[in-house]
Order: sequence, then structure tokens, then C-alpha cells
Amino acid sequence: MRLLTHPRLQLEPQTAAHADKMFGVLSDPKIYQFENGPPPSLAWLQARYARLEARISPDQSEQWLNWVIRISSGELIGYVQASVFSAHADALIAYELNSRYWGRGLASTAVQLMLEELKQRYGVENFLAQLKIANSPSYRLLERLGFAPCSAEKWPRLALESDEQLMHLRRP
Repeated sequence: MRLLTHPRLQLEPQTAAHADKMFGVLSDPKIYQFENGPPPSLAWLQARYARLEARISPDQSEQWLNWVIRISSGELIGYVQASVFSAHADALIAYELNSRYWGRGLASTAVQLMLEELKQRYGVENFLAQLKIANSPSYRLLERLGFAPCSAEKWPRLALESDEQLMHLRRP
């Protein structure tokens, strides 16, 4: 993994050293309006980030690529991540930004930067995102990036709940 730069922000490969600053970023309750919850403790987040530094799943079937998002002021504002499936040119992506930074185009910029890296460096052609149907801001962001709703039948390893939608973007 490498550092990815853009005039508005940079994506730094996530490490356990980022946990201290990211704990505050991820403690924003507005992030969890649709699912999950904030990290239960700083120690928990440090341990999670340390495990993710391996950059590969325990069964070695997926590459786990995680970047923190740093804006030009030096502040961390969230993360982008991808699980790249080894057997195919497919990746499941996700992202989270502290709500103070919503609506500024930063999420779109960060995700686009990650997609370009995944295509060029990892050979990904199919980008997937799984989200709650009610999460209209995320849905609109993905649509602006070219994603469209799709069926999960082609990707059986992804288990969708009844209130979730799978979005797909192909870049051969």
C-alpha cells in the first residue's frame, strides 16, 4: 500500500498509530444513523487497526486495504477501505467521514482516489458497495461516482440483509 495524494486530501495507509486520532473522528454519533456504532474504546480500535495492518484476511482470500483520510490542515476526517477478493478482480468498498465534513465533496474525492488506485495497482474491475437502503446520502454519492444498483446473485459471498442494497461499478 502506498500514500495517495490529491490537492484536497491524502489517503495514508492505516496503522495502529492512527487509532488515537481516529477514535475521536469515529466517535461522532451521526455517522451511525443507519448502522453499526462507534468503537467501544480506544484500546479496541488500536487492536483492530493492528490486526488490519496485516493487509490480508486470515484465510488469505482477501486483501484488506485501509486508508485514513487527512485533509490539507493535517486533520484526520475518516477512512476509506476495500476488501479485494483474490480470486477475482472484485472489491467491496466502504467509507466513513466525521459528519463535520459531509457535503464538501471530500468523501467523493477520497473514494474516487481509492478506486483509481484499486484499478491501477490491484487490477480491480468490479467495485461493490453494500449499504442500507435508507442511507440516501451514501446512495447519492455512489451514483455520482457511477455506481448502479445490482443483484447480489453474482457475488454470493456478500450476504445482504433485507434492508440493504448492493451497488456496482465496472471499470474494465
